[in-house]
Amino acid sequence: MHILNRMMLYRSKAEIYTRVHILKFVSLYEKCRNISNRRCSLENSSHKYHRDISKASCPYFVTTPIFYVNAEPHIGHLYSVVLADAASIWQRLLGNSVLFSTGTDEHGLKIQQAAQKADMPSLEYCDKISDKFRVLFNKAGIGYSNFIRTTETRHKEAVQEFWRVLHGNGHIYKGVYHGWYSVSDEAFLTEEETREISTAGGTKIRVSAESEQPVTWMEEKNYLFKLSDFKSELTRWLDKGVIQPQKFEGIVRNLLQDLPDLSVSRQRDRLSWGIPVPNDDTQTIYVWLDALVNYLTVAGYPHAGFTWPPNCQIVGKDILKFHAIYWPAFLMAANLEPPRQILCHSHWTVEGVKMSKSRGNVVDPMGRIEKYTSDAFRYFLLREGVPHSDGNYSDQQVINYINSEIVNTLGNLLSRSTSLSINSEQIFPYLDKEMYMKHTVAFDRETFENLEQLSIEVDENYSNFNFYKGIESIMSYLHWANGVVQEHKPWELAKSSSDIDQLHLKVVLHIALETLRVSGILLQPVIPNIACKLLNRLGIPPGKRLVEHSRKPYLNSPNLNLGSNEGILFNKLTEKKSS
Repeated sequence: MHILNRMMLYRSKAEIYTRVHILKFVSLYEKCRNISNRRCSLENSSHKYHRDISKASCPYFVTTPIFYVNAEPHIGHLYSVVLADAASIWQRLLGNSVLFSTGTDEHGLKIQQAAQKADMPSLEYCDKISDKFRVLFNKAGIGYSNFIRTTETRHKEAVQEFWRVLHGNGHIYKGVYHGWYSVSDEAFLTEEETREISTAGGTKIRVSAESEQPVTWMEEKNYLFKLSDFKSELTRWLDKGVIQPQKFEGIVRNLLQDLPDLSVSRQRDRLSWGIPVPNDDTQTIYVWLDALVNYLTVAGYPHAGFTWPPNCQIVGKDILKFHAIYWPAFLMAANLEPPRQILCHSHWTVEGVKMSKSRGNVVDPMGRIEKYTSDAFRYFLLREGVPHSDGNYSDQQVINYINSEIVNTLGNLLSRSTSLSINSEQIFPYLDKEMYMKHTVAFDRETFENLEQLSIEVDENYSNFNFYKGIESIMSYLHWANGVVQEHKPWELAKSSSDIDQLHLKVVLHIALETLRVSGILLQPVIPNIACKLLNRLGIPPGKRLVEHSRKPYLNSPNLNLGSNEGILFNKLTEKKSS
C-alpha cells in the first residue's frame, strides 16, 4: 500500500490527514505479515530437496546475472547490480548478513569468435573485458561479496561435479540434437521461436523471434537433458509466486507448454572454449549450464555447508527463460531447492528509443558516474527504473531528479535546519512537549508522530524491489517537513530575543532534523554516500543507523551536538552536452 504518495503538496492537508490515520494500523499489519511469511516459508520448503541446515542463520543470498564478456558494460548491466546492491544494503540495515554475487560469463562460441576477431587468446580477451565490469562496479560503489568468473578453477570444479550429479541421477543422455541455434544468444531454439525475415538486400534469413539475431541449423551428436520430465515440478514451483513482477509469470507458463529435451553440450571440435564434459573430452558443456552453476560456485558448492537456496535472483527479461525454466529444472534434477524468488526487470531505452551501437545512443555508465557521481546516477536508476516496464534514460531527467529531490528538497531542509544563522547553537534539540503542543497544529503532530512508521512502507517497497515507491514515500515526508519550516519561518524566530520564540524555534528544528534523520537512514540503500554525509552532519553515530533506529524517536533529552559541517550536501547539477 502506498500510504504517503500524496504528501507531495503540503496544502493537501485533509487528504493527508486521512492517510495518516491509516498508518496507525500498519504496525500491527507488519507484525502479522512477518509471522505469516515465516510460517509460509517453512510450509513451502520442499523436503525432497537437499538444503544447508547446518547454520543457525543463513545470510540473505542475492545474485545478479553474470555478464557476457563479448562487449563492454552498459546501463542495463549496472542497473542489475545497483538493484542487488540496494537490496543488500537494506538487508544489512535490517540486521541480516548478506551474500551478494555478481561476475562475468566467459565461455561459449560467441566469446571464442570475439577473441579470434580481436586476434587475442581467449583468456586474455576475457581478462580485459571482465576487468572493465569489475572497475565499473567498484566505481559505482557496488558492495558485492563475490565477483565470480567462469574461467576460475573453483567454477570448473563446481560445474563438472554438478554434471556428474545430473548424469548420475539419470537426467542426461547421449543423443543427436537437430534444430536452430543462435550463436549471439547462445540459445537453442524451437521452430516456433524463430521466424524468417528479409534483409535490406532482399535475402531471406531466419532469426530468433525474440532477439532478432540470426540462427543457424545445427545437427550434431551431444548430450541432452530430460527437460520435459520437469514440467509438473516447474508448474508447482511457479504456483508459489516466485516470479516477480507477476506479469512475467505468464511468459514463463507459456514456455512450459512446449518443453523439448535440451542439448547440454557441444562437440569440442566446434566449441573448444568451455569446460569439458567429465570423462568425454569430445564434448564441451553447454555455456548456459556452465554459466548458471556460477550461483552454486559462489555459494560454496560442492563443499559441505554451502549456502542454499538464493533468496532472490535478479535477471533481465531477455534471460528469463534460462533462469525460470532451465535453471530450476537443473536444480530439481540435482535434488537442490530452486531459488525462492526470480526478480525480472525490464530494459532501458534512451529518450524512448532502443539503445544500439548503430544509432549511437548507447549510454556509457562509467562516463555518467564520472559526470554525475555514483550516488546521483544510482539515485536516477532506482528512482526512474521500475521492474515491470522499460525505463527511459534521459540526461535531463537525471538533472531534474537530482536538483529537485536531492538538492532542493533533502539538501535545502538540511541547510536550513543546520545553518549558523538559524541553528546558532549547532544542536539537534530535544522535543519540549509543552512547546510542541503549543506551537503545532493537530495535523502536523499527527504526521510527525507517524514518522517512525515510515520505515514500514519503505520496507514493503524496498523488499519487493520497488525502490522508486520507497523513494516517493520518503520524499513525500521531506516535502511535508519543508512545508513546516516554511510555515513557521525559523529564520525569523532565530532573530527574536523572546524566550518563547527560541523554544518555538527548537520545536521546528527538532521536527526538521528528526525527519532528516529518519529519511537519511532509509535512503542509505539508494544514495549511501550522500546519506552518510547527511547522518554525519546530524551527529548520528554509525551504530545508530539501522532500520530499527528509524522506528523510534532518537532523543527526548538532552540536546545533541550536530556533527561537523562538511559543506553543501550535494551541488546542483548543470546541463552539459553528453560526451
